[in-house]
Amino acid sequence: MLFNSYIFILLFLPVTLIGYYRIGRWSREGAEFWLLAMSLWFYAYHNPWYLILIGSSILVNFFCSRRLNHACARGKKDRRLLFFAVFFNLALIFYFKYFNFFLENVNTVFRADFVTRKILLPLGISFFTFQQISYVVDSYEGKTAGYSLREYALFVTFFPQLVAGPIVLPQELIPQMREAVRKKWDAEYVSRGIMMFTLGLSKKVLLADRFGVAVDFIFPRASDTTSLNLMAGVLAYTFQIYFDFSGYSDMAVGLGQLFHFDLPINFNSPYQALSPADFWKRWHITLTRFLRTYIYFPLGGNRRGKLRTYLNTMVVFFVSGLWHGANNTFVLWGLLHGLGICLYRMIRKPYDLLPKWIRWGITFLYYCLLWIPFRAGSVEEAKVYVHRLFLHYGMYVSPDFAACFRLTGIRSALSALHLPLDDTRASLLSMAILFLLAFALIFLPKNNYDRSYRTTKWTMAGTLLLLMVCILSLSRVSV
Repeated sequence: MLFNSYIFILLFLPVTLIGYYRIGRWSREGAEFWLLAMSLWFYAYHNPWYLILIGSSILVNFFCSRRLNHACARGKKDRRLLFFAVFFNLALIFYFKYFNFFLENVNTVFRADFVTRKILLPLGISFFTFQQISYVVDSYEGKTAGYSLREYALFVTFFPQLVAGPIVLPQELIPQMREAVRKKWDAEYVSRGIMMFTLGLSKKVLLADRFGVAVDFIFPRASDTTSLNLMAGVLAYTFQIYFDFSGYSDMAVGLGQLFHFDLPINFNSPYQALSPADFWKRWHITLTRFLRTYIYFPLGGNRRGKLRTYLNTMVVFFVSGLWHGANNTFVLWGLLHGLGICLYRMIRKPYDLLPKWIRWGITFLYYCLLWIPFRAGSVEEAKVYVHRLFLHYGMYVSPDFAACFRLTGIRSALSALHLPLDDTRASLLSMAILFLLAFALIFLPKNNYDRSYRTTKWTMAGTLLLLMVCILSLSRVSV
């Protein structure tokens, strides 16, 4: 089930919300069981077989974690059990997400002919795998003692963060579950949640999906289009992926607040970053935190000299790239980001002396270009895109590409103002409006998490109006 779908907004969410607060009046445990059951429905909506996977994974991790806590309490940490629990999680994600990718690379390198399998990728496995690994590692340190199976299962499956993050740590969510006040209706929380969810939905539906049409058009045609088209395509994808990811993050935080929970921030105006390091402090914050805590620091962090620091950084970004997808393009993307971080550390002092606008321009251009391999279907496709981009195969925007940006009703609106335009000019005007709007939203207003959401009749009316526009604009969604 998707957040941007009719069944979620018009059926699932209202039913879940009403049931949660009604049951929460009499029983904290009952409200949690209700939320757990609805989260499992959310997860299994497209494929009920997902329940077997996530259910067995939850049981194995919970009982391993309980034994790890008991061992820690006795002063005897069980490293073998910790290794088994982590290996179990990695084996699951390897089989479902990376098995065919591994075989394809073996076939390429060794000229073998292993046959790949049709393996259905479980929804959200990248997120709940890391979340469960964090739980078992914390259990090894005795930090999760006393948590029940019900609490753990809800921690893993809580639907706002299950399929698109943020990656939540046990101490961030489970203690909130135990607070009785969290089961009581709070108008302030609910109103903030509605506003945050609506803003996130508008990012996804009104902006990301609109840019996505243009991106889907231009990337497969990189070999026979103009350089200016490709420039606009890169910029469109830069905006699409931000509004998509941050939109889902805003919706997750908003949904959490609807149920009186505070989820961690995942995006903090990353396109305002002034360096590669600054970018990763703002982009996918909870993933960066996980990689830093459970990989970078255990490898030694920056405490073992410069060469080891650079190696540790490259390992972290290799994992980051692989986590995002089972394709060499994601690995390349991760390694290039790692190289950017290493280079920044080498030249940090002179670089930080540059004016802010120059640092911003360098950083923005850098990660715009790195989105090319992230979006490309193959490394070869990414190479073709970059090659065509810089060799100036025509500095004009083609009408077919511009048409991907055309705003509904723009010609009618301009005609009413006695400003008639043909299709091509209307498309180019729409394109300019969307790009300017995207830049304005990224740089001018406060981050959604920094806003003061005041509940007035005007703010709620505006929110509900925007929500209705989003619902009417839903397209290509699963119902």
